[in-house]
Amino acid sequence: MTNDRYDAIIVGGGHNGLTAAAYLGRAGKRVLLLEAQDYLGGASVSQRPFNGRDARLSRYSYLVSLLPQQIIDDLGLRITLRRRRFSSYTPLPGTDRGLLIDHGDADATTASFAAVGAEDDIDGWRSFYDRVSTLGRALWPTVTGPLPSRSDVRRLVADDSIVTDFLERPLGEVIERSVQDDLVRGVILTDGLIGTFASAYEPDLRQNICFLYHVMGGGTGDWDVPVGGMGTVSGELERAAREAGADLRTGARVESISGGTVTWDGGQAHADTVLWAAAPAVLDQVMGSEPPLVEGAQVKVNLLLERLPQLRDGVDPKAAFGGTFHINESFAQLESAYAAASSGRTPSPVPAEIYCHSLTDPSILSPELQESGAQTLTIFALHTPHRLLADRNPDVVRAEFERRVLDSLSSVLAEPIEEVLMREPDGRLCVEAKTTGDLQDSLGMPGGNIFHAPLTWPFAEDDEDLGTSAARWGVTSPYDGVLIAGAGSRRGGGVSGLGGYHAAMATLGR
Repeated sequence: MTNDRYDAIIVGGGHNGLTAAAYLGRAGKRVLLLEAQDYLGGASVSQRPFNGRDARLSRYSYLVSLLPQQIIDDLGLRITLRRRRFSSYTPLPGTDRGLLIDHGDADATTASFAAVGAEDDIDGWRSFYDRVSTLGRALWPTVTGPLPSRSDVRRLVADDSIVTDFLERPLGEVIERSVQDDLVRGVILTDGLIGTFASAYEPDLRQNICFLYHVMGGGTGDWDVPVGGMGTVSGELERAAREAGADLRTGARVESISGGTVTWDGGQAHADTVLWAAAPAVLDQVMGSEPPLVEGAQVKVNLLLERLPQLRDGVDPKAAFGGTFHINESFAQLESAYAAASSGRTPSPVPAEIYCHSLTDPSILSPELQESGAQTLTIFALHTPHRLLADRNPDVVRAEFERRVLDSLSSVLAEPIEEVLMREPDGRLCVEAKTTGDLQDSLGMPGGNIFHAPLTWPFAEDDEDLGTSAARWGVTSPYDGVLIAGAGSRRGGGVSGLGGYHAAMATLGR
């Protein structure tokens, strides 16, 4: 067993670990990265899940909003992020009508509000998002620097009412005061619930924190499609790390960390600084500490279709699926689903949202599939917390969730989704479901939490001690010589590279 010495050892080869490796390598540091899986990229990968069908899907993470242009430029990443014209489409349950938010046609959006009976909310909607934009533009430039303080944020926003509403008051109250229609309220609320199990009125404001991360990216809140799939992003980060001289090793599951010495099956190395780019709860386990309970709350279902399904109101499916397609996500439905799951019952109907990568970027499909009219759909179901899997057969639960998600989708279509699903050569439908248990088992995400740990505000409280470089960058851990470099860092979560970037900056003492 060798015991090599490095300047830094990074544990975890997802996009954050690769980001840290690239920055440290470019700074002249000798870097070792250890990844337990037999591939790099973590959850930011593209794979072909359906036998005999050449469709390369973003299997887990699927859209990009929080990756700063500075990281792209610093590391010379050759990636293209494509903006979508349509924001969202939301069928009004039980009717033949739906709400289409069209970035390219304000009059069409106004008419769509009227079509679902929400014409009185268009001004409130626009005012709400004008205020959100003010908040996002103020906060976004801070993410590539040390943590600002809460007072810094209040000064940057320069509007106390915005700070109070979004950073100090439950999101549900602000939504209720801004718009009146239940469907419109639900469209807003969903951004506070992605991967976060919460009511609109939680006093700890975890729904507000989640909402903030979903609306601040790029200063606009737009979620863009990575051309070529999410694997292109992690692939470019891997290239940058290798070109920077980092030693990247897969199949290396870390067993212990002691005094800067990292041991894995078949190897051992030492560094003054260890950057932990995996879930913090797994670090606790490695260090022999009792990890906190961490819980995710989503089911992801990937589909390959022969064509897009028809809609009840006659809206062009390419428009409806061109942005985020909301199903059974009115405000009342979301609150009801949360109450059901809190009491241990699977919501019915399951609230979910859908994104169609191939409409914006058909390159993930083979030329043959493109010519046939095939499309992909990614469904992300909300309020399906990990606790619903407790003491149950994972295959049975997965099949149940898959069925409920497909039924929820079919309930708002003009035809059952099964009518347009493609099949594998052996006749099996091209459907792949991933539960929180699957994420825990395959990616090492405790409880299937896609953020590794509960999200935190992207700023420090005014009375916090930020006396160390690690504290200033939000990457401290309870263990000497170990920095949190993944999604579980203070401003981690989403495909942003920020966990790795911040840990690298702290390591370099910047």
